[in-house]
Amino acid sequence: MTTASPNSNPIHLMAQAAREASRRLATTPAEPRSDVLLRLAAELERQGSAILAANAQDVRAATGVIDASALERLKLDAAKLDAMAMGVRAVADLRDPLHQVSLRRELDAGLELTRVSCPLGVLCVVFESRPDALIQISALALKSGNAVLLKGGSEARHSNAALLTAVQTALGAAGLPEAAVQGLPDRAAVAALLQRPDLVDLVIPRGSRELVLSLQAATRIPVLGHADGVCHMVLDEAADTAMAVALVRDAKLQYPSACNAIETVLIHRGAAARLLPALVADLLPRGVELRGCPSCCELAPALLAATEADWDAEYGVPILALRVVEDLDAALAHIRAHGSGHTEAIITDDAAAAARFLAEVDAAGVFHNASTRFADGFRYGFGAEVGISTGRIHARGPVGLEGLLSYRYLLRGSGQRVEDYSGPSTKPFRHRDLPLDE
Repeated sequence: MTTASPNSNPIHLMAQAAREASRRLATTPAEPRSDVLLRLAAELERQGSAILAANAQDVRAATGVIDASALERLKLDAAKLDAMAMGVRAVADLRDPLHQVSLRRELDAGLELTRVSCPLGVLCVVFESRPDALIQISALALKSGNAVLLKGGSEARHSNAALLTAVQTALGAAGLPEAAVQGLPDRAAVAALLQRPDLVDLVIPRGSRELVLSLQAATRIPVLGHADGVCHMVLDEAADTAMAVALVRDAKLQYPSACNAIETVLIHRGAAARLLPALVADLLPRGVELRGCPSCCELAPALLAATEADWDAEYGVPILALRVVEDLDAALAHIRAHGSGHTEAIITDDAAAAARFLAEVDAAGVFHNASTRFADGFRYGFGAEVGISTGRIHARGPVGLEGLLSYRYLLRGSGQRVEDYSGPSTKPFRHRDLPLDE
């Protein structure tokens, strides 16, 4: 009786095709990898009407089924399509990340070591709600020479299918394997791949805390992502009132469902009587629900009383928690206790306070006098991002091309043997660093 090969599963065959495609991409010159992205940007514009029609079908089906913030992330419009095409072209214009030399060292005469960048291989990316993530991830994967297996949320299945068609059309037109970017059909496919570290090199979740934690618990494959986006803005005693109000408004309301939107504002007690009324006057008329600590409620009776749960909440909607803290020490302690390591900001004209905040806060992004909404791959000049990482290993913050790379050591010799450098007549190494650009 014959048994089926463990690689005869259709999902495993997809991953094997992705593996073969990744090997080809790894040795594809820079020009074709950029060309496919320019073709993709053109396809997004050419197929725009079909993509928006598919998205409208998803939005109609999801309305009243998913929450408001998820529905907002699901929606596409002409402006978002234009932004997608712009982002793809921005990635195409970036310097080729592959085969870049970061170390040249002469170990001895005729024995030279170099360290060069290379792709990770095959990525498995699971994302919820946001169909535009498919385009960002595909662009970064192709530019960096990686293949990618994509599983979007079922709420965006028509949108994702239309966008995947654009990607694969561009791949075919550029003469690159369509298997470099594939869509996974269901959760069972993801579950099957999570058990195959020989087929997948990195798992990237983009979605809820539950999604991230479930994937981390289900696989031995490295997982890159963030579970929470509990971001704070600290209004120091030396904060300018107009700047503080404008930046809180931007960080909360510019896109409330984003993971880099603030959820809590910490106000120095010495400035609370000045800053809190200005915040309330600006935010309440804009429909923001404000929840305050007892000190805040004393200064602004219109506030709702915050509970302990509010300090750990990621609202994703126009709700903001406000807390008066005694000083910068107390603000730092609050962030250590309740922050998620995503993005934290301080508003102050005190250079010493800003320097201390930037040095002591342990987060992927730490900002001074700027909105937390700047924590984004496109705004950082990465072209796009595959996600945000709050881990401390490999990649942190918005993950662009560099986060999808590893490196190899290449050693070029002329017949050297290790035994020549060991034993009683040991030959010394030179270990002389050489210029990278020679």
